[in-house]
Amino acid sequence: MQFLATPDGIPLWVSGVEPGSVHDLAAARVHALPDLYPAIRDGLPALADIGYLGAGGGLQVPFRKHPDLPGDLGLDNETYNKLHRGLRLPAERAMAELKQRWRTLQHVTLSPNRIGAIAQAALALNNAWRP
Repeated sequence: MQFLATPDGIPLWVSGVEPGSVHDLAAARVHALPDLYPAIRDGLPALADIGYLGAGGGLQVPFRKHPDLPGDLGLDNETYNKLHRGLRLPAERAMAELKQRWRTLQHVTLSPNRIGAIAQAALALNNAWRP
């Protein structure tokens, strides 16, 4: 399931669910990135976690240490990663809040088609409760 939130942590959108075990980037290429890339080209900053490494198109992801190279990332890259993590924190908290408030989203064993509808309903109810 893919998720978009505002910089201040208000959930905006939840995607449908892909059946089986699908990598974040593969699911994002189906559900989120086709609509997000034009907005990024128009100047919308978009941050993602390390699972979206290789998405391209201006999506900002943290640096990852190459497994075959010795040494650390370097001070500049580590600083970038800390800033990136800090900027993503409100959105991550929004998703955690959504999953905790609506416990049915934690361990769902229904059909993937129904899970997406439940997540979108939970998002609508969650945003209706916001002050």
